Amino acid sequence: MALDRIMLSQFRNHAETRLDGTAHFNLLVGENGAGKTNVLEALSLLAPGRGLRRAALPDMPRQGSTTGFAVSAELAGGVQLGTGTRPERPGRRVVQVNGAEAPAVRLGEWLSLGWLTPAMDRLFMEGAGARRRYLDRLVLALEPAHARHAAKLEAALRERNRLLAEDSEPDPAWLDAIEVQLAEAGVLVSQARARLVTRLAAALAALPDAPFARPALAYQPGGPLDQEGLQTVLKAERRRDRAAGRSLIGPHRDELGVTMAGKDQPASECSTGEQKAMLIAITLAHAGLLDPDRPAILLLDEVAAHLDPLRREALFERLRSGSAQVWLTGTELAPFDAITGEAAVWHVAEGAVARVP
Repeated sequence: MALDRIMLSQFRNHAETRLDGTAHFNLLVGENGAGKTNVLEALSLLAPGRGLRRAALPDMPRQGSTTGFAVSAELAGGVQLGTGTRPERPGRRVVQVNGAEAPAVRLGEWLSLGWLTPAMDRLFMEGAGARRRYLDRLVLALEPAHARHAAKLEAALRERNRLLAEDSEPDPAWLDAIEVQLAEAGVLVSQARARLVTRLAAALAALPDAPFARPALAYQPGGPLDQEGLQTVLKAERRRDRAAGRSLIGPHRDELGVTMAGKDQPASECSTGEQKAMLIAITLAHAGLLDPDRPAILLLDEVAAHLDPLRREALFERLRSGSAQVWLTGTELAPFDAITGEAAVWHVAEGAVARVP
């Protein structure tokens, strides 16, 4: 299995939690507020980024804890991944691979990780930034180097915006240098997004229209996809960007276009149920693109409870045939009857986890 011997220490409402003997399907069952999603969030921190809640690090330690928090897990083959904070620097994330400190972006080299949570139900109604983050997470699961390129892009963009916001006219030579860095990283990020959408759109197009709504995807770039073209545009737009106080063209303005196939209706105008179904379809299609030789984790929070029996069975069958280790949460076991015989099951209550025989 992808992950085993998982440990949470002083994380959210979990004092000391250990999960051993994982399987392809892993079920966390308990009442609302018991700490099920906290386990998923802890696992999501074994990837680059801020996790499935995008929470601040100081908010993650257990209430009253003075030691920070720690999350660790063992990959197949004995590789140990860990992350957490230390009390002396609660806002700094520490990452370890086999006990040695490493930058967070290295986590993506060891593990593909994706998730679907109730908070994502409004993905198509939110701003483009939420969809870019979603798209980047999908890319990262397939291309680990994407985390480094995205970090370089963000740093260069932040520096360019800082220079543009200065009271005095910025040094053109310094802007030239920053824009080279921005363009170099930016086109790598944009091209990776475009590749992912192309592959994902093809996978979705091959799926039947039922039982899940089938979305059609389109990558909408926020600027040129070649380095020379992006540098040229950035230089030409300096005056306008300076007036706006920010960069108006570039990969940071990319958008993921989603419409419901068959209806040619933008996802934002579809019903809540249709939007949820399209998200599930994208999640399953993406899981089918994962490299079977690379460990992969899929976190599904309260997904089964919102599906009718036909769609639940279809979901489980698709997940069963995939290579990713699957973690699901629910308030009761009944919706999981079709997979309980092959799943590892834990009951979660007040931050304590007990294996169900």
